[in-house]
Amino acid sequence: MSVEPQAEAVRGVQVAVDAPIKDKLTYLASDDFTPERGQIVNVSLGKRSVKAAIMQVLDDAYAEQNKLPPEAKRYTLKKILSLDEDLPQLKDPFLKWIEWVSNYYAYPLGQVVQLCFPPLSKKTKERASKRPAVVPTLERKSQHNLTDEQNHCLQEIKKHENFSVHLVHGVTGSGKTEIYLNLFEKNIREGKRGLFLVPEISLTPQLVNRFAERFGDQIAVLHSQLTARERTNQWWDIVQGDKKILVGARSALFCPVDNVGLIVIDEEHEASYKQDEKLKYNGRDAAIMLAKFLDCPIVLGSATPSLESWKNAQDGKFHLHQLKSRVENRPLPDIEIVDMRLEKDLEKKSPEKPFWLSQKLYNEIKIKIANKEQTALLLNRRGMANVVFCPSCGYTAECPNCDIGLTLHAHAHLVCHYCDYHENFKVKCSDCKEGELVPMGLGTEKVEEDLRKLFPESSIARADRDEINSRAELEELIEKMEKSEIDILIGTQMIAKGLDFPNLKLVGLLLADVGFNLPDFRSSERSFQLMTQMSGRSGRHTKIGEDPGRVFIQTYNTSHDSLEFAQRHDFEGFAANELNHRRQLNYPPFHKMAAIRVQSLSLDKVQQTCSMLSQRSYMIKEKYQTYKDVEILGPAQAPMAKLRNQFRYHLILKHAQAHLLNQFITLLLADEDWIPSQVKVLVDIDPINLL
Repeated sequence: MSVEPQAEAVRGVQVAVDAPIKDKLTYLASDDFTPERGQIVNVSLGKRSVKAAIMQVLDDAYAEQNKLPPEAKRYTLKKILSLDEDLPQLKDPFLKWIEWVSNYYAYPLGQVVQLCFPPLSKKTKERASKRPAVVPTLERKSQHNLTDEQNHCLQEIKKHENFSVHLVHGVTGSGKTEIYLNLFEKNIREGKRGLFLVPEISLTPQLVNRFAERFGDQIAVLHSQLTARERTNQWWDIVQGDKKILVGARSALFCPVDNVGLIVIDEEHEASYKQDEKLKYNGRDAAIMLAKFLDCPIVLGSATPSLESWKNAQDGKFHLHQLKSRVENRPLPDIEIVDMRLEKDLEKKSPEKPFWLSQKLYNEIKIKIANKEQTALLLNRRGMANVVFCPSCGYTAECPNCDIGLTLHAHAHLVCHYCDYHENFKVKCSDCKEGELVPMGLGTEKVEEDLRKLFPESSIARADRDEINSRAELEELIEKMEKSEIDILIGTQMIAKGLDFPNLKLVGLLLADVGFNLPDFRSSERSFQLMTQMSGRSGRHTKIGEDPGRVFIQTYNTSHDSLEFAQRHDFEGFAANELNHRRQLNYPPFHKMAAIRVQSLSLDKVQQTCSMLSQRSYMIKEKYQTYKDVEILGPAQAPMAKLRNQFRYHLILKHAQAHLLNQFITLLLADEDWIPSQVKVLVDIDPINLL
């Protein structure tokens, strides 16, 4: 009896490639190594070689299961080119979290995997650098004495060793950072490592120094102000186990750190945790899921928690810990609302005073200068003027690439803050050729110019993205503030969070109205947060019995809800009021939301795609009973209808359940052949910015 020769078994692997491809691709295993899930390999894709992660190793019966003869598999499948021996293998549960991120935020898995690795090869030769060390060598300091509130908060959090979410709601200056440091000390004693995320804007030398003073050379730091070589070195330091705590901005979340026992998210409410381009993930939400996969506690901290986190705490999903007093019972600042509508008559009596400065704030600045105390003024607008127009014909200088006015800088050039378009400022109107262009509005540069005229003897500094372009410049500014070498600091929101200056006794918010009326349901929440956070910079080191710090909020709209609550330091009142509005309109946190943005250089193609998108949406709702409650808003022009020459429309979807909303979007965008060429359809799950 003859035995038929068996077909050679085909060993396949499914990989996620570094390309905008949703599905995993199948390759033949290489003979050079044994394939394992999480290995990083090189594969050929078309005519090029790309990196890929092995997501699944298929068994020897693969060819049979797929109903294809082994011969066909040999011809149709390419072999893996090689194992990438430079990059570490990604392991579960971290890899399972990566798969969740890809699925939840509707982004190609292979491109999410690439976020896990440093920008340069480990072997690249390091050049000598004159830059200061990323983590300074400082004298070690022991912990501060804790208040009763801090102690209680710590003991409650320490009761939990497995996955649990803790919201630390503490007023500004209540000592939240000291709680984090204590928790990390416990974590290190237990032989585990930790991850501490802060918004990019708060990653200041002050913060890094506090960690360096407590943990010495046990910390690694990752943020955008580092060079590619610095980022690569810091990445390897933590991944290889040389460091115990990773301090970083949102992208540090993707660093594959082993044996994590604690994650802390400071200023958890910050919008900068949400990435608006490419992978549109929310660092806070993704961190909570990472903690769940790693089965470790996660701590969220803020003086003004996001309404999503606050509602989760109210519903018992998060453990709530509150710090209602500042350290050493230091008084909270006095906040005064100044009605700028009443200032017009005063301007006639004080002609040298600029229109944007109230008499009360002006008087108080003079007092602080005389007392050698510091003042900080916040204005969330850069430049000299945010509008330049011709009174004769009504022409407004606008960016040719974006649906936005140009901002005047240095009385010399007009700039678009979105696409970086520049043109020289010409006084004669280019439209009517007769009138002269007049700057209107206000920016930080104009405030600085006016203050130098008012207080010529004082030291004045400005902190915005035009003035502070590097880590070194920010460090220099902070050092000068700490040494009281600056009398008045003017800045955008980069000065509103995380900074602690002992001699800063006066804060002024120059145009609080700027954020009130933006076409975004979160505008009130953002305004309240910014006012509270900025107010919290004032009088942080004032002792009991001394005059508290002072805050003046200048506004033309004194009846806005968020003002009254900010003046009383009443977050809970604001949250209850705002949640009531959100509930009535099915906005987050009561419903999940997704935005689908359609953009193209062609307005016709955008409108055509939107029409098809709308039709498909309603067809899915009619065909599947499961999706009958999906709420569809639009499509409509985005508030910023044109940006960088791209026309922009969006469709907003809402539903109470996140998984059903995700399924609906998957169906809606399946078989993308119907989307015209040169049109981008971008999905934003849980959008923060709807502009």
